[in-house]
Amino acid sequence: MSSTPAASSTAATQPIVQIQPLGALWPTMDPFLFCAHHDDAYPAGNGAFAPAVSLEGRQIGSDFSRKDGWSMYHGDTVPGFPGHPHRGFETVTLVRKGLIDHSDSLGAAARFGGGDVQWVTAGKGIVHSEMFPLLNASEPNPLELFQIWLNLPARNKMVAPHFTMFWNERIPRLVHRDQAGRATTVTVVAGALPGAANPLAPPPESWASQPEGDVAIWTLHLEPGAQWTLPAAQGQGTRRMLYFFVGDGLRVGPQEVRQHAALELVAGQDWQLTNTGTTPVECLLLQGQPIAEPVAQYGPFVMNTQAEIMQAMNDYRRTQFGGWPWPDQDPVHGTEARRFARYPGQTEEDRPGGAA
Repeated sequence: MSSTPAASSTAATQPIVQIQPLGALWPTMDPFLFCAHHDDAYPAGNGAFAPAVSLEGRQIGSDFSRKDGWSMYHGDTVPGFPGHPHRGFETVTLVRKGLIDHSDSLGAAARFGGGDVQWVTAGKGIVHSEMFPLLNASEPNPLELFQIWLNLPARNKMVAPHFTMFWNERIPRLVHRDQAGRATTVTVVAGALPGAANPLAPPPESWASQPEGDVAIWTLHLEPGAQWTLPAAQGQGTRRMLYFFVGDGLRVGPQEVRQHAALELVAGQDWQLTNTGTTPVECLLLQGQPIAEPVAQYGPFVMNTQAEIMQAMNDYRRTQFGGWPWPDQDPVHGTEARRFARYPGQTEEDRPGGAA
């Protein structure tokens, strides 16, 4: 199939422009840079937030092995990602199961999970850690999340960093029942969806905050047999990717998909989605207008030129992007399964309950 969007004055008859397999990292399109689906079956904890099993055979410090169904990533005691820098883009983290402990160079901290979303604008530079504390010492500690990197246009790459939380209870959802009563639930992290409440406001300098960005980040859950019409994107030239990652059958318009895959769709038309399998279907949708600027990337830095990448590296070596106010590189926020956020300036909010 062609790798370019279908564009013509007549309606397309086939919704899927391109199909790509889902690997460790999922394929993305401008304005998105990266999409990772972490699904880790962590065992019971040892009372100190670490796995209560041997770590023998893992490359500690860089363990992406999925041995026994989980990884330590860059953690050496607690799984996760100890302090590391970013510049020039945004991270959007959707947690489906489990809890994440966030700490950053702004002094912000959070414990979030069970449907919560964290949105960080790295801008001119931030250092943060993302640790996965195993709080339950008697039961497994499953963790599932998406981390999405959304690019910033050149004019906003050096804005002040920004940290915000979208709590699960506040995120708009649309529940649609088809003629047979089968439900489709759409969770609206970003981008207006007819029939759902207004979306929460993205960070002010985000491409998702610009009207021309036409950014949408949705998750979809279709009961077996459910049908729902995915509405057309608003912008001319918007691109759209639908990631089919749970379920055994999905039909998009007239096209049947039996394998989990990243589906680039014709964005400018409505398409009926049908769960043709016997189990629920779940999808992630990412869409946006391309920023259409050069991308230069080196690890955690995303700029427009190699010279800017060199500057980012030099700035980080020189300033540490403001320094690290925490005693450890992998802070963990206590033994209680409470969800909270402490914003720069020490404003704190608590949410009820723990992880879903």
